[in-house]
Amino acid sequence: MKQLDYDVVVIGGGPAGMAAALKANEKGATVAIIERNDELGGILNQCIHSGFGLSYFKQELTGPEYAELFINRVKDSDIDVYLNTMVIDLAPDHRITAVNQDGMLVLAAGAIVLAMGCRERTRGAIKIPGSRPAGVLTAGLAQRYVNIENRKPGERIVILGSGDIGLIMARRLTLEGMQVLGVYELMPYANGLYRNIKNCLDDFDIPLHLSTTVTNIIGYPHLEAVEVAKVDENFAVIDETREVIACDTLLLSIGLIPENELSQNSGVRLNPRTNGPLVDQELATDQPGIFACGNVLHVHDLVDNVTLEAEQAGTAAAVYALEQKAAVSENRPVENKATITISPGENVGYTVPARLTIPPQKPIRILFRVRTPLDQAAVVIHTGTEILYQGKVQAYKPSVMEAVALHPEELNRLNESDEPITVSVREVKK
Repeated sequence: MKQLDYDVVVIGGGPAGMAAALKANEKGATVAIIERNDELGGILNQCIHSGFGLSYFKQELTGPEYAELFINRVKDSDIDVYLNTMVIDLAPDHRITAVNQDGMLVLAAGAIVLAMGCRERTRGAIKIPGSRPAGVLTAGLAQRYVNIENRKPGERIVILGSGDIGLIMARRLTLEGMQVLGVYELMPYANGLYRNIKNCLDDFDIPLHLSTTVTNIIGYPHLEAVEVAKVDENFAVIDETREVIACDTLLLSIGLIPENELSQNSGVRLNPRTNGPLVDQELATDQPGIFACGNVLHVHDLVDNVTLEAEQAGTAAAVYALEQKAAVSENRPVENKATITISPGENVGYTVPARLTIPPQKPIRILFRVRTPLDQAAVVIHTGTEILYQGKVQAYKPSVMEAVALHPEELNRLNESDEPITVSVREVKK
């Protein structure tokens, strides 16, 4: 069994993994990337539409173009890349067991960056009644079929869920000559970005049906139709609205789940609301030396934001690993720092980070999503009754990741209190 030593090991070779690895390498760490696929780039390789890179590269790129820029940077570095390599165990002592065509290998790391991405929720996650025919698949799988394998999933297509992948596939399938009969969304609002609603549905006259869901799958061995129905404010089906739609394909765009089985094996504590690790402002998990970034931490809207977050994680992992190495060589202890919890409050689904290591050395960014759309509301960050920050009144949508920066003058007060920080979005009455 081969054993290798690195300062930082990054698990996952998508946009998050590559960005984290490059930053760690820039800081002087020895770095390895472990990727289970036969190429770097992750999901970007099948996202052939444009719209990537506008904020990070200041130019509009397709997914493969965005990935290629980072792949070339990795190739030009001294980062070791292990492709077609599956991690099967991640121990709390930073020993990673993996397997590939050459057999088993063990990588010992000073720090680890989790960048495994996420997977799609399937039919089983929402328990749609009916038969189990061919023709029911996730939107991401359909994207791979069309964009990489040149396969046609069907002719008459219904899409359940208004997530961004489903919206983008509605346009893609239409451009390839298939008929998208409609997009059906359980919630009373769309879950995708506004630009995708406009560019992918409105521009192609594809109807979006809100407060509507699929209530039955009909046909065997291949899909023949789906039954749809309206739901009330409690999401109960309104029987008189049931309607059967003849189709041969049902695409599911019903959310993404961070890939955190490895994280749990190493003892990393997860956020029950996101299924991603609970991290501090340096993206450190509660397990020393293990960091997380990208969609394995929480689902992002834009890959540009994934990259920026991953660079932060890669930097922090390198600093941690090199500091630990120096402390061992100098035979000195490493200081343990106190933390304060950051909790979601009124109208907030979750926050990243979920805790703050004090005293903070620099301004921090708190990312959050609201639970429901709000036309007029303001973010308020407080400890008990003391307000640390209050934002301006604006509209909020669950599909948009929001960010608030807390500056040193606001954070200095935390040293005098161990009360948890709460992030709320309070509605302002018209």
